[in-house]
Amino acid sequence: MYNTSFFKKLILILVALILYSCDKDYNAIGADLLGENHFDFLQYTSDVVAHNQKIGPVDSNNLPINALGIYDDPAFGKTTAHFATQLSLSSIAPTIGANAVIDSVYLSVPYFSTLKTTNSDGSHVYELDSIYGGQSPIKLSIYESGYYMRDLDPATSFQESQKYFTDQNVVFDNAKLGTRLNNSSNPSQNDLFFFDSKEIVQKTTATDGKVSTTRSVPAMRLKLSDSFFRDKILNASSDKLVSNEAFKNYFRGLYFKVETVSGSAGSMAMMNFKSGKIIISYTEDQVSNNVTTRVPKTIELNLTGNSVSLLDQSNLNASYINTVTNPNSSLGDANLYLKGGEGSMAVIDLFKTPGELDLIRSRGWLINEANLIFHIDATKMASSTEPNRVYLYDLTHNKPVVDYYLDATNSSDAKKSKYVFSGLINKEAVTNGRGQTYKIRITNQIRNLVKHADSTNVKLGLVVTENISESSFVKLRNANSFSAKIVKASVMNPLGTILYGTHPSIPEDKRLKLQIYYTKPN
Repeated sequence: MYNTSFFKKLILILVALILYSCDKDYNAIGADLLGENHFDFLQYTSDVVAHNQKIGPVDSNNLPINALGIYDDPAFGKTTAHFATQLSLSSIAPTIGANAVIDSVYLSVPYFSTLKTTNSDGSHVYELDSIYGGQSPIKLSIYESGYYMRDLDPATSFQESQKYFTDQNVVFDNAKLGTRLNNSSNPSQNDLFFFDSKEIVQKTTATDGKVSTTRSVPAMRLKLSDSFFRDKILNASSDKLVSNEAFKNYFRGLYFKVETVSGSAGSMAMMNFKSGKIIISYTEDQVSNNVTTRVPKTIELNLTGNSVSLLDQSNLNASYINTVTNPNSSLGDANLYLKGGEGSMAVIDLFKTPGELDLIRSRGWLINEANLIFHIDATKMASSTEPNRVYLYDLTHNKPVVDYYLDATNSSDAKKSKYVFSGLINKEAVTNGRGQTYKIRITNQIRNLVKHADSTNVKLGLVVTENISESSFVKLRNANSFSAKIVKASVMNPLGTILYGTHPSIPEDKRLKLQIYYTKPN
């Protein structure tokens, strides 16, 4: 007969190999397991205390992604996202010839999009990404900014960068200059603007009469005032265009102001404004052999330099406000409200039962896996768009947890990388595509706590995220009891989610708990 211990060892080897494929640290555990004659695989559930924390205004300058538009979330309230940015000359000190006359001025900022179909005539069909509210119109006005966005903060003796916060819309609004620059008679360019998924088609007629067609990805492409850019750029004195430092002081940038359209809920897009540009097309005289001809020229302005995301919050949901401003830090809150921008987050304490962690340490458990599973409150989120991902981090030290660092998994969709650590929404068919849970794996975080008695049981922070690869932090205008910073990627996400918390009133099957799978020798 075969020795049963042989099969047990074989099973243990297979388990160790499987675990290693997900976590390179599991090979050490596999080695430990093989030295024993018999082990039991067990599950342990630990109580957690989690409560809400309001975030408030936050540093939002130079974000890689910015919101623009209006998103009205029944569970949280209405967010109106404005934007301000400096401009820079693509080529400094441009030479502008005699009798320069503008043909057109266009602002273009590409949307995030995916090519779905290429038609037989060469045209393309795209699907927009990170658009909330579809094609519901908003009123969009672009103004010259009168507010100079300096690089360094004089309050720090110019040793630190100047911070600009999400609640400074009034400052930029009061400093706007002149009339609206997107003054086209076409209302889709301003009063009834919407995020259009159609590709951009441009036709150009050459001097020989031939017409060429250029196709490009969907973008916010707006015609701007010819007369303004004639006076501001073509007629500018050369000292204003000699360097970008001089240019930014002379032309302080653009302010994108968003307003509600009557009868429209509005829509919002996440955009990379730094990929945008303004193209000034003009003609000028060129003299050769005493013959004057008109030649086409262009000047390109880039939407680079300092920028700021400006967020107005209104019509806030009463339950949301009451909960995040009156958290229950002893038992935890019944619901955890995670909201991007200047919204809210959750603060999580592990092993709150006195002596629990010491008891686990004394038993010599080998931690195979540890997870936090957050259940979505489907009733409260029934009419809201759910964020695709939440992010857990070390709130005590404002840094990622060790499992984040150790996860090197990648995906063709960058937003789904680090999928072992995860935090990705879990959607099941039985709920018609609505989210059920977010699961975050913190195996190594718990393993270190159990294995090393001098390890600190830190507080954990939970936020929504726009980009899992962005783990840096930005400053809060007003520090709270736990931190003076927040995860930058959370500021970039306008969405929110409502999760079941840890209050005893929540049913056990929905309540947040720490789930540990471990092995111990008999």
